[in-house]
This record gives sequence, structure tokens and C-alpha cells, in this order.
Amino acid sequence: MSTNPAKGLFALLRLPYWLMTGGLSLLTALAITKGAMNLEIALLTFFSMAFITSAGFAVNDYFDRESDAVIKPKRPIPSGALSLKQVVAVSAILFAIGLNLAILVNILSLLILTIDSIILLLYSAIIKRKSGFAANILVGLLTGTAFFYGEAVTLGPNAINPLSLSLVSLSLYPIAFGTIGGNILRDILSVEGDSKVGYPTLPQTKGNRTAVSFAAIFFAVTAILSPLPYFLRFFSLYYLALILAWGILLLYSSVKLVTIPPTIENVKKYERLITRSMMLLILALILEAFIG
Repeated sequence: MSTNPAKGLFALLRLPYWLMTGGLSLLTALAITKGAMNLEIALLTFFSMAFITSAGFAVNDYFDRESDAVIKPKRPIPSGALSLKQVVAVSAILFAIGLNLAILVNILSLLILTIDSIILLLYSAIIKRKSGFAANILVGLLTGTAFFYGEAVTLGPNAINPLSLSLVSLSLYPIAFGTIGGNILRDILSVEGDSKVGYPTLPQTKGNRTAVSFAAIFFAVTAILSPLPYFLRFFSLYYLALILAWGILLLYSSVKLVTIPPTIENVKKYERLITRSMMLLILALILEAFIG
């Protein structure tokens, strides 16, 4: 077992997810402003969301310490790299930094990240133990707040009212439904470990076939609704072209998932395809920011 605190802290932060949360918020803001963002606000946007993300992972590791000891023994707590007190302290510091960075942008940004923080705590402490499917939905909805946050940071230092958010971020929000589908597929891939600790995930309670069908529905909804920013005249053809290509891959994967046996091998194949295809979404937002 590893007892290196530095490695434990690095693992606790889950740095690759900073690109999914902080990066998505920043790309949303850049797409909305067509790249016309102050560097300071851009950095505050990325790191405030990123620190809240890492804080959420730290909280999750704290509440999952017993199950991680069985199915993920290399995690910081079961490996002995970090103590429970250290994880709690790191989480509190990360939440504090993230929220303090957000308030430097505007009150609306602080409000959004405060709500996210509360939901992350409820998710780890209660919801994922009660219903895996509800947890999947909640994570997807949380992902969608990156779009709201991306618009909130563009509204200036005096933004306070949530109603000041417009249809542009709301039209992007359905993209987050794909995250729900992806989490359901990952529950299928981790069904053996989840069964050891009794997590009530959708594959555990309803079986792989039902779980795959639900995932396919969320992917299809994402594919159908993701072009909305173009049809509402917020984004350009550059966005539409790439987002349609992404939608085609989502629909193709959905059809394959519901028409072939829901084995681990098949689910893994299309889960990887869907995960990699998200690069098209990233490219769509980048093109919209700097060319659209």
C-alpha cells in the first residue's frame, strides 16, 4: 500500500476532470463571448470550477472509504496515503478556494457554485447510497451547471439574479444528458465491484438490458437537442457541423447498444466510442469561440 501523501493528494484531486468541468465552463464562456474574455476572468472561471470539482471528489472519497477498501484499494484513504482528517481538510480548503474565486467574478457565479457544492455533499453522503439511477441523473444535472456558470461569468461584476441567465446556456444544458447515459454505462462496467458493496445501481436493480436502454435514451435526447444553440441563432454553422457529427455517433452507438447483447465487452466498446466522441463537442465550442 502506498503511504506517499503527495501522490495521495494528486490522486485525490482527479486533475483530468478539471478539463471536463473548469474547461467546459471556460469554453462555454468563450463561445458565448466569441473569445472576447478578460484573461483574469478566464482563469477565475476555470480554477473556481476546477477546485469545486476536486473538493467534490475528496468528499466522495471520504464517504466511499469503506467501499473503496474493497473495490478501489489504491485510492488515497484505503491505501493509507491520506488520513480521514487530511481528506476532510483538503476538501474544506478546496471548497473555500473555489467559492472565494467565484465571488471575485460576481455574486451569481458564487451562487451557482454554492448550490453545486451543497449538491455534491448530498450526492456523496446520501443519494448514491439510496439510488444509483438518481445519482446518475444528479451527476448529469451537475455537469449541466457548467453551461450556466459559463454564461454567468460573462455577465459582469454586478450579476446577481439567476434570471439574468439567458436561453443560450439553457439551450446548451441538454448536452449534459449524455453524461447521465455515460454514467449508466460505467455502472454496467463496474457491476461486479458494486455488487460487493451493495450499491443500488441501475444494472444491479434492473439488469444490464434495462440499463443499456435507459442510457441509449439519454444519448438520443442529447443528440437531438444539442444543435439547439444553432437553431436559436446563438451559434454558427461551425458549431452545427461538428455537433451534428457528434450526434450521429451518439445515435449510432445508441442503436448498437440496444440491438446487441449487453455484455461487458460490447458496453465497453461503445462507452469508449462515446467518451472519445466528446472531443467533437469540445472542438465545436472552440470553433464557435474563435471562428464563429
